Amino acid sequence: MADDIPNVCLNLSNRPENVLVVRQALTGLAENQGLDPIETNDMNTAVTEASNNVVQHAYEGEEGPLEVELYAQAGAVTVVVRDHGIGIRPHADEGEDAHSGIGLPVIHALTQSVEFRNLTGGGTEVRMQFAAANADALEPLSDGAAEMTARAGAEIDVEMILAPSVVAQAVLPRVLSALAARAHFSTDRISDIQLVADTLVANAEDSISGSHLGVAVNLAPRDLELLIGPLRSGSASRLVESEGADGVGAVIERLADDHRVSTSNSSETLALRLVERR
Repeated sequence: MADDIPNVCLNLSNRPENVLVVRQALTGLAENQGLDPIETNDMNTAVTEASNNVVQHAYEGEEGPLEVELYAQAGAVTVVVRDHGIGIRPHADEGEDAHSGIGLPVIHALTQSVEFRNLTGGGTEVRMQFAAANADALEPLSDGAAEMTARAGAEIDVEMILAPSVVAQAVLPRVLSALAARAHFSTDRISDIQLVADTLVANAEDSISGSHLGVAVNLAPRDLELLIGPLRSGSASRLVESEGADGVGAVIERLADDHRVSTSNSSETLALRLVERR
C-alpha cells in the first residue's frame, strides 16, 4: 500500500470551508465505487472528523496544509489525511489537553482499520480503511505520474490529482461546483462550470502527459481560474475546441471567459478563467 499511487489526491489549506471540498471528493468516489448510503455516510463522517482535527488543532490557529489521498481497492476504500503541524495524539492520557482526542472515538468506530503515524519533521498521517463490498480495484497507476505540474509556480487554493478518468468524471464536477458556490457564482454559472468539468474529463485522457489529470484552482469572489496539466504538446488547444457530452462543439471555448496555454519543457498547461456574468 505504501507504494501505491492514490486515485485522488487533494492539497488544500486547513481552512474550515475546505472540509466540504474533501466531502465532495469522497462522495464522488463513493458513487463511482458503488458504496451504499451507510458506507458513504460512515466514510464521510470519519474523514470529516480527521479533517476537522487538522483544521482546529494541527497548526495552533494558523493556516497550514491539509493533504487527503483516496485509494479505491477491491472491497475497500482507503483514505489518508495528513498534516505537517503539531499533529494529533491518537490516545490522550488523563490530564492532557482534551481537544487532542476530539473525534478519534468516532474514527475508530466507523473504520475497518485506522493507523496513526507521526511524520518526520512534524505532523500526523491518519490512514483509514473502510469496508466497501461493491468497490473494485481500479487500474494500476504508473509511478511518478501523481506529481502536480499544473501549478507552474503559482499560488493556488486547491490542487487535485485524479485518475483514472472514471474517477475524475465522478469527482471533478462535484468539487468545482462546491468551489464555485463558495465564490458566489449563480446557479446558472455553476451549471456552466459543471459542463466545462465534464468536457475536460471526457476529452483529457488523450491529452494528459501521464496517467493522472492535474487540476489547480484559484478562487476570488465571482472568479475562478483552472490550471489543467500536464498536457501533451499541442493538445491544450484541441481540448479547448473539444465537444461536450451533448455533442455540442467547443464547450470550453464558449463557456470560459478566457483561456491561455503555457509551455514547460515538452508539456503544456491550460489555464481557464470563468467569472460570474451579470
